[in-house]
Amino acid sequence: MYKRYLNLVEFADAKKILQEQAGKLLKPETETIAVRDSLHRVLHAPVFARISHPNYNASAMDGVAINAESSFGAHERHSLKLTKGIDFWPVDTGDCLPANCNAVVMIEDVIELDQDTIELYSAVHPWQNVRVVGEDIIVGDMIVPGNHCIQAVDIGAILCSGNAEVTVRKKLQVGIVPTGTELRTAATADRLQPGEIIDSNSEMLAALIREAGATAKIYDIVPDNKELLRAAFLNVANESDIVLIIAGSSAGTEDYTQPLVAELGEVFVHGIAIKPGKPVVFGKISEKLVLGMPGYPVAAFMIAREFLQPLLRKQAGLGENILESCRVDKVDAILSRRLISSLKHQEFVQVKLGRIKDKLIATPLNRGAGVTMSLVKADGILDVARASEGIESGTKVKVQLIRPLEMINNALICTGSHDIIIDKINAELTKTADGWTLASAHVGSLGGIMAIKRGEAHIAPAHLLDEATGEYNISYIKKYLREIPVVLIRGIKRQQGLYFRRNEQLSARSLAAIAEQGLSFANRQKGSGTRVLLDYLLKQDGIPVTAISGYEQELLTHTAVALAVLSGNYDTGMGIEAVANLLGLDFVPVGVENYDLIVPQEYLEDVRIQKLLEILRSGEFKNNIESMGGYVVENIELIPLNSD
Repeated sequence: MYKRYLNLVEFADAKKILQEQAGKLLKPETETIAVRDSLHRVLHAPVFARISHPNYNASAMDGVAINAESSFGAHERHSLKLTKGIDFWPVDTGDCLPANCNAVVMIEDVIELDQDTIELYSAVHPWQNVRVVGEDIIVGDMIVPGNHCIQAVDIGAILCSGNAEVTVRKKLQVGIVPTGTELRTAATADRLQPGEIIDSNSEMLAALIREAGATAKIYDIVPDNKELLRAAFLNVANESDIVLIIAGSSAGTEDYTQPLVAELGEVFVHGIAIKPGKPVVFGKISEKLVLGMPGYPVAAFMIAREFLQPLLRKQAGLGENILESCRVDKVDAILSRRLISSLKHQEFVQVKLGRIKDKLIATPLNRGAGVTMSLVKADGILDVARASEGIESGTKVKVQLIRPLEMINNALICTGSHDIIIDKINAELTKTADGWTLASAHVGSLGGIMAIKRGEAHIAPAHLLDEATGEYNISYIKKYLREIPVVLIRGIKRQQGLYFRRNEQLSARSLAAIAEQGLSFANRQKGSGTRVLLDYLLKQDGIPVTAISGYEQELLTHTAVALAVLSGNYDTGMGIEAVANLLGLDFVPVGVENYDLIVPQEYLEDVRIQKLLEILRSGEFKNNIESMGGYVVENIELIPLNSD
């Protein structure tokens, strides 16, 4: 006898029912695999660098390694002669620099007088043509966040960071049961009889399953026999996470899927008010999710695309569109900072993209040839024409996408002061099911404030000290953002201090002693809060900046300063305590400061900003941050500024 559908469920209701039942029946599991096998797998947790890359001072080209000071004074009318083994050492690209060398003269600039003597007509500055320790990756850096789908460029960066294995989400296994007395395998195509058809649905659905990040196993074709079908359904449910039954889901006399699922488990949905795809069954057998698919290929494809793939991608942590190709056409974006380019070459620059209102903002990433992280972080590529000196900030440019625009649109743009807290926030933000991320650019506190002024950032981390009042950030906001209502998110304090290598017998444990002994100092860039604090402390102690050796050397992050000290490139520098703890440096405190987040009031109700506030106020975040040392997370408060 013909059976009637139980009812026809609306499309949205059917999707909701399926997702709810999947949440109850599917239990996420993890597995540890080799990095080389991890392409398109989804990370269970963030991957952090175990080593720096490079982990030694390396020659960036073929030439001779020297102490830069030995070349000072060389010019076109006055050459200098250097002796092999005393003044210079031949090196090839990638070679480790001898301990007493801090620069490389490229081979084209070397005049060889004999096998032991060379002549120079130009000087080099310290660390010229050298890839310093950690130029690309610094130990402790977050290489890729959790819930991230690993791409080919990620694999190189993860390996360079000292990780040979990663923990990923275990793929769900979908067991496919093709049913129908008339079905035959493709191998029998030349022997088909009238009434027999090739089973094409199984392979099509298996491909869609693999595309969505799961595995598929196709079982033998089962004829329209209730007892054989019952045994097959139970067997596949025993061996699979999800059972996919092809055909037999309608209401015909030999359609057994719905009654067998009801007998062996439970039916959630039988029939959806869509066309094609109406005859479908959602249910469970042996606490395993079951989908009964229509037999017509177009209908089966529609159900797989609209229901099965989104379910699998969500369970895998991929998001619905992560594996789909990006659009091949370019997008318009606004360049966030000036880009200087060579006249000699056409240049392809990796950029980070983020959307602010109706415009995309493009931030150029590090362009070093060995910087693999620029590929990992990039959302697009900017083509700079040959014979161009560069592109000015604020210019509209064309960017070739290498990441789906949907992912880019979900990112919060965070521009300003560097702190490892930003990576921690991003790691928490990426745990959400909505694909949110924090796209950060480290340009210093003042640079972040100016990005807010130009409408090029959602968030600007800052720690700018007002020498006159001793207050952080507020006077700068009133000065530079006086026409923009903003909210200051306050409640995070951190310890700043001086870095020194451990077990090194130095009596210089203050700025005065550093100046007196002429120790080399790794400084931060102009506009950074740490640079402002240093200037304030020097002024307080009556120390001229000219007394600090290396004051003009500018590094962009606390970790870069710490690594410069750890590697021996500099004697000391200033930064936060947490980084000193991470890299095993001695730390001498100089003061506690506010590390605030500036957010325009118009973005305060954005669900992503609200999620960020939830993260900052959570006990888990407080414990995580304070455990690194040098941080105090108090009551997170919102301070409105510049509003009527």
